[in-house]
Amino acid sequence: MRRPVLSRRLVLEAPERVPDGAGGYTETWVARGWHWAEVVPRGSGREVDATASRLSFRITVRAAAQDAPSRPTPVMRFRDGARFFWIEAVTETDPSGRYLLCFASEETGA
Repeated sequence: MRRPVLSRRLVLEAPERVPDGAGGYTETWVARGWHWAEVVPRGSGREVDATASRLSFRITVRAAAQDAPSRPTPVMRFRDGARFFWIEAVTETDPSGRYLLCFASEETGA
């Protein structure tokens, strides 16, 4: 396996429910840390509707402990300025577990 080029700084965000005072809640995104990452497009994009499309990416980051709040999971997203990469799956890149491979998507348009 080649060593990834971790050249983009991404913020890892997780959803958090906040009571709205009327018995319900609102969902906000809270930063859980940042990662230097390699972001590589995979495959081609696809149309979501007439005004939006979805692109797929492979995002490689350094590994974090299983219970660390900064370890990416499928309910989280990466933020790069105004861009959001929604994490769909996470796996180790090799048996030594030095890096994590995150399969993510970005919706554009709409």
